[in-house]
Formats: sequence, C-alpha cells, structure tokens
Amino acid sequence: MTISKHQRSIEQLTTEAIQLLKKLISTPSFSKEENQTADLIENYLQSNNIKTFRQINNIWAFSENFDNQLPTILLNSHHDTVKPNRSYTLDPFSPIEQDGKLYGLGSNDAGGALVSLIATFLYYNQVENKPFNLIIAPTAEEEISGSDGVELVLPQFGKIDLAIVGEPTQMQLAVAEKGLMVVDCTVKGRAGHAARNEGENAIYKALKDIDWFRNYKFPRISEMLGEVKMTVTIINAGSQHNVVPDICTFTVDIRPTDIYKNAEILDVIKQNVGCEVKERSIRLNASSIPLSHPIVQQGIRLGRQHYCSPTTSDQALMPFDSIKIGPGDSARSHTADEYIYLDEVREGIMLYIKLLDGLKLK
Repeated sequence: MTISKHQRSIEQLTTEAIQLLKKLISTPSFSKEENQTADLIENYLQSNNIKTFRQINNIWAFSENFDNQLPTILLNSHHDTVKPNRSYTLDPFSPIEQDGKLYGLGSNDAGGALVSLIATFLYYNQVENKPFNLIIAPTAEEEISGSDGVELVLPQFGKIDLAIVGEPTQMQLAVAEKGLMVVDCTVKGRAGHAARNEGENAIYKALKDIDWFRNYKFPRISEMLGEVKMTVTIINAGSQHNVVPDICTFTVDIRPTDIYKNAEILDVIKQNVGCEVKERSIRLNASSIPLSHPIVQQGIRLGRQHYCSPTTSDQALMPFDSIKIGPGDSARSHTADEYIYLDEVREGIMLYIKLLDGLKLK
C-alpha cells in the first residue's frame, strides 16, 4: 500500500474522532429517532470530501478507487442509544471530560467504536494500492434489532467478504456470539369453578411443556458457544382465585449457537411441545468466524485475545464472515454515567489501522 503525503496522523485522527464523539453525545439518538446523529455523521463525512449515501437514518460510503475485483471489508457500528436510566447523576447529553474519561450516553456503546471506525476509514481512504475495498456504515436501530437498521441497507453494499463490527470489547476479538430468538407459547384449557371438579386447568397443562423447555438438550454442541440455551422467563394465567384458568401463556428466551439456524430450533420446539408456539422473529442468528481467518490471526499477532461474546449485535444480521471488536468495555453499556477513556479511543483507532495493515483476504 502507498500512503498519501496528506495522510493524517493518529493524533490528528484521535482529536477529530473525540470532537465528533462529543457532538454525538450531545445529540439524542434513541432507536428510531436517530435522524439528528445521522445528519451529523453525514455532514462530517461530506466535510472530508466523502460521497455519502443514506437510507432513513443509515449512512454509508465507499472508499476511493473501489475495485470490484478486490475483496470488500465493511466497517460497521451503530449510532442509536438506549434511553438513559434513572440512576444517572450526570446529564447524559453533556460530554464531560474528567480524569481521562469522556462521560455521556452512548460514549461507550458504541460511540467510541463508531468514531474510531470512521477515523480508520478516513486513514485508509486515500491509501493507494490497497488489497481491499472499504465501506463505512454507521447504522441505526441496533439497540432494538430493528428492521430499518443495517439489515435494510446491506443489499446496497454488494458482496461483502468481511465485516468489522464496532462494539465495546476492550479491543479484544469477539470471534463468536450467540443469537437470540423469543417465542410466545399459549396453552388452552377450559374454565370451571375451582371448588368443584370442573374445567381443564391450563396452568397444569402448561407444566409439561415448560418442563420440556427446562430440560431438553439439543444434541449438537458448538465448540465455541456450547449448548443452545432455553429459559422460560414470563408466565401469565388466571383471573381470580376461584376460577380454573382456561389460558396460560409463557415466553421463552432462546440463545442459539452457530451449529443451528433459528428456523431449525423452532422446528424442534414445535415437534416436541403441545402448546401453540409463535415466534417473534427468527432473524437474529448466532455467528462465528474460524480462528484460522486472516483477521483473527492478524489480531493474535497484535497481542489480542479471542473470546465468545455473550451479547448480541448487528453481526446476527450478517450472512458473511464478521468479527466484533472495539474500544470500551461491554460492562459499562447501558449503565448510569456511561463513559469511555479517551486513551481507549486512540488505542481503538491505532489497532483498527494495524488490523487492516497488510491484511490479505485473497
């Protein structure tokens, strides 16, 4: 690769990234309400002479001299946030610097990763003779796994060979993550008076199916993610103490592994329970990338550890190789007085650049 004489330094990129992050923190961007942060990101990229594209609140851009003969790497993170919880002691929309930290809603999840990926895209955009193309895609609705986020715009990108998904992982390599599927179950009985031997108790009928969810073990076990996990998390039945309930509903949280597609798991459930089963969605599949993949090996050479992530991200919507890595700490996500260390942003930019330096996918 040939570095342009106009290439910005890590220090300059870091300064600009932190300034952008402060603007993003100052701008509310709850899921489905990200139009203002989309405007900010779009304007920032355009101010750097980047041609942008937009669909609803998703922004993307292609690197210069895009060559369809080369592999393409997607740099993706999200600019939506959850709503601040009641335990905040600081203004969630005030970017406060203190003791090397930058406080503010979305600073850690996933603003730090987002601005670091944007900086990485700018760094490589003018590099000549790259062995890959880059697409930068700040997207919406990740926090709610919404249909108008990255899933909406993936068809606009063409063939993707690898995605780097920016989430707070302390710049370690999340090489796999479990998926998510939620099913709602309904058991029907027949109402009657509790004092007499009347009716058919829907709660008692539900116990058999609940016990199946509790004890069933899917036979195939993932080397990376272990067993598929199913947990009954909500149950509702009955209207008053002396009426045998005629309906019992319960909800099951299911965490699939990369060994099963969600549709396969759903088929097994329906074959084994007697209740009516209605899935909320089967979109969020598990993901994994081989440890032999060049991006993983590059990370290992840089001293990064690899692990399996317990949290779900937009990786679940990507039907191609992807890795999750970014500055910040997942343990801080969705907590009161969220923050990221300023040094973490600098490290994120530096390591993203090093991950791509000399990377060959073909």
